[in-house]
Amino acid sequence: MRSATATPPIRKVGMISLGCAKNLVDAEVMLGDAAAHGFQITADADDADVIVVNTCGFIDSAKQESIDAILEASGRIRPEQRLVVSGCLSQRYSRELRQELPEVHAFIGLDQVAETGSILNRLFETEDSVLDLVTRGSRYIPDYDTPRFQLTPAHTAYVKIAEGCNHPCSFCVIPQMRGRHRSRAIDSVVREVRALVENGVREINLISQDTTYYGMDFWEQKAGPRQPVDSSRGVSLVRLLDALAEIEGDFWIRLLYTHPAHWSDELIAGIARNPKVVPYVDIPLQHIHSEMLQTMRRETSREHIENLLLRMRAGIPGLAIRTTFIIGFPGETEEHFESLLEFIERTRFERLGVFSYSREEGSRAAKMDGQIPTATKNRRHRKAMRLQQQIAAEIAEAQLGRTIRVLVEQARAGRTSHDAPEVDCKVLLTENAPIGKFINAQITGTQVYDLVGEPLSA
Repeated sequence: MRSATATPPIRKVGMISLGCAKNLVDAEVMLGDAAAHGFQITADADDADVIVVNTCGFIDSAKQESIDAILEASGRIRPEQRLVVSGCLSQRYSRELRQELPEVHAFIGLDQVAETGSILNRLFETEDSVLDLVTRGSRYIPDYDTPRFQLTPAHTAYVKIAEGCNHPCSFCVIPQMRGRHRSRAIDSVVREVRALVENGVREINLISQDTTYYGMDFWEQKAGPRQPVDSSRGVSLVRLLDALAEIEGDFWIRLLYTHPAHWSDELIAGIARNPKVVPYVDIPLQHIHSEMLQTMRRETSREHIENLLLRMRAGIPGLAIRTTFIIGFPGETEEHFESLLEFIERTRFERLGVFSYSREEGSRAAKMDGQIPTATKNRRHRKAMRLQQQIAAEIAEAQLGRTIRVLVEQARAGRTSHDAPEVDCKVLLTENAPIGKFINAQITGTQVYDLVGEPLSA
């Protein structure tokens, strides 16, 4: 008689993903590839055969959160389980982490995210104590055919349209970790978005390190660096948005992580004419004083920024602008800070975040003189946020009595087109509404940043 062939065990993988939406997409790609290689995805770390900690290495607090997550996971892991570290921290510090964290079985770099399934299988087949698979000089970018396991709610998704960054910002080391900017093909993005919409996604958030640089790398290959992009002659963000507008369905497109250096009147017009692109722009400005912008190496001037914001608001009806600023950057004087406060008060951003400068190892700014004491940074942070809280409350109160379209995220809460996932305000609903659907809600109250709305119709 023929002996029965043993069925290989079905192993389970759990993910702890930290950091930004761009890192979350990497986590989805890793889990998608693991599923394609026969792994089951589990949310229960105790039930997992492999635990992957997808780390962030952007600033000190993020690095510490990642280290804490690794240590917590390593402290709970059983002898038969495997622990894998991936993401930006792994990409940047795998050699150091390998020495400090012998409990980790493998380190995965940014170029290995689409190979995760085979790597995880290898963990159960090798006698090696630690696999360090990180390669330097990241070049990878996911394509349409890259499997993904969606970690966001079913109605919203992030779509990475490019990877890497070419900007020389003195406070940032992302180009060192993620490499130079490289764009996906328009067709690749369109096919992914179409599939998501067909599966019920109602909000597409386009992301990259610099969304407005999309396509410029293709043009530079032909015309040389820093040449303007004509969307009629090649790949550009405008052409991508036009192509996405052709997809059937009722859904939002949101632009996140744009850079002030690469906006154009053509892009403003492209957003204004596209009914699927929400009137919301995420454009981190970081500062407004010319000396600070120069020291930060932001490639823009105060005059450029102020002129751009005027053109954006004039050209995109009902626009909400979200921005972020860094306070306490090396050399920032009280005059610089007060100039920033005056700009915030006068411009009245609909959404705004303020971050205290973090001295990032390996960045130009880390070596600068004039580092600001923590107490001064904390004082400036509180003052800036008090100002923005007042502005936000006034903007929210101006919505009273209006009827606004809301994407329902929970039975009693949703978001408007002016609010991105995780970072912006909510509409607190007075009655239950269908999750993942668009409804109309009449605004009946406010809670500083958030609105209170009465559902009217689906």
